[in-house]
Amino acid sequence: MKAKTLQICGTGSGVGKSIIVAGFCRIFLQDGFKVAPFKAQNMALNSFVTKEEGEIGRAQASQAAASRIEPSVDMNPILIKPTSDIGAQIIVRGRPIGNMRAAEYIKHKKNLRKVVKESFKRLSSRYDIVVIEGAGSPAEINLKKDDLVNMKMARLAKAPVILVGDIDRGGVFAWLVGTLELLSKDERAMIKGIIINKFRGDKALLLPAIKFLERRLRIKVLGIVPYFKDIIMAEEDSVSLDQRTASSKSNRIKKRIDIAVIKLPHISNFTDFDALERERDVLLRYVRSTEELNNPDLMIIPGTKNTISDLKYLRTSGLAEKIISRISSNSPAFLLGICGGYQMLGKKIYDKYHLESNSEEIQGLALLPMITYLAKDKVLNQVKAREVSSGIEISGYEIHHGLSDSKSCLKPFFEILERNSKKVKYFDGFRSKDNRISGTYIHGLFDADNFRREFLNKIRQRKGWEPVSQEINFNPDREFDKLAQLLRENIDMKSLYGIMKA
Repeated sequence: MKAKTLQICGTGSGVGKSIIVAGFCRIFLQDGFKVAPFKAQNMALNSFVTKEEGEIGRAQASQAAASRIEPSVDMNPILIKPTSDIGAQIIVRGRPIGNMRAAEYIKHKKNLRKVVKESFKRLSSRYDIVVIEGAGSPAEINLKKDDLVNMKMARLAKAPVILVGDIDRGGVFAWLVGTLELLSKDERAMIKGIIINKFRGDKALLLPAIKFLERRLRIKVLGIVPYFKDIIMAEEDSVSLDQRTASSKSNRIKKRIDIAVIKLPHISNFTDFDALERERDVLLRYVRSTEELNNPDLMIIPGTKNTISDLKYLRTSGLAEKIISRISSNSPAFLLGICGGYQMLGKKIYDKYHLESNSEEIQGLALLPMITYLAKDKVLNQVKAREVSSGIEISGYEIHHGLSDSKSCLKPFFEILERNSKKVKYFDGFRSKDNRISGTYIHGLFDADNFRREFLNKIRQRKGWEPVSQEINFNPDREFDKLAQLLRENIDMKSLYGIMKA
């Protein structure tokens, strides 16, 4: 049986398409349907590794969680991970096929239409409903000719399209009208409803404008979704980090651990720190200058899509010198490197195949006596591991090129117990003798509540502070239920179901 379809497009990037899709996935699940998300092409640095050992956008993994199904490469057959302003790594059905400049990728796109079609067909044959997410805006006139993800995808899937606009940014009505004006007559006919997202204030004051919009466009406004802060959803774009401020929960305690995450130009998988940010004894900041860095208790060098370029950035910005000075002093500060950030902690990075630079080697920060060799093949694993010092077990995933090795007697950080559902036994990461400097390839390590709490309490102990007990475990599934309820209360679901049946 072929699935019913619904496509969510936006007036631009960052208007909330991914979260709306996740909310609809949960609603359809609650209503008794087998549902799956789909995004033909995603451009994102936050990614996830599936059990097939493939890489997809983190948003599609989150939407799969909302649907209570295992993420699959079919849900995001094309992933674009920018490596510079003009180039990106292209990942097809979970595996990289090479780095391309924009013009080169546009020429290659025609070869990928079949991949998109086949992935969608497989999902459509297995599920009752497929909720499709568009990318950016369907009215990007410079991109429409080679479109794979917006109106051409909706036409392929025979999907009614709902257009989402972000009112919090201002100008939403001009944005909505302008989007429709730039679509062809056939494309406009595919838009069956409008959702206004991120509204603050009294909806009654908006009604005259809604009536005008419906008369002008002859399209029903299905709902006005309020701006929310009490539902925790992972962000996909690093743009969101610019708008993020330190959380001020009412249950915060006075003695808080100051954590500075270095906002690298090519930062990736910053969702690694969402769980840390929620802790009541944590003040987490994203910093990009020595002035912003100041004197934190924990410095984190995160994952990156271009380790060598971002290592050079640390040096030219003065951050490398400040980090080294801070960790080399008698201060109680800690330093953690994850994935690319871990590679930077070593003495050297060798790039024999010129994957990231024109140089065959580059000096690292030399804070751990190890060397990294970048390799052509990309490591994509789901793992279960045990922290060597505490014995606490975690689950996470690896996405990296290369191998890090040490000839010194460094302490390993983790012992890998399982890789892609197969039992294994090997070590990951290193720690300095005093445990203040650590590095690992494992993403998602802080999602384990007991490990996160143990890690933070070690910092508190070094500062001479009392430990903090673990609070109620965070439950992402409950957040999807809250999101679904919010959408049900503010969107005309009866009309939406009617649109899908038409």
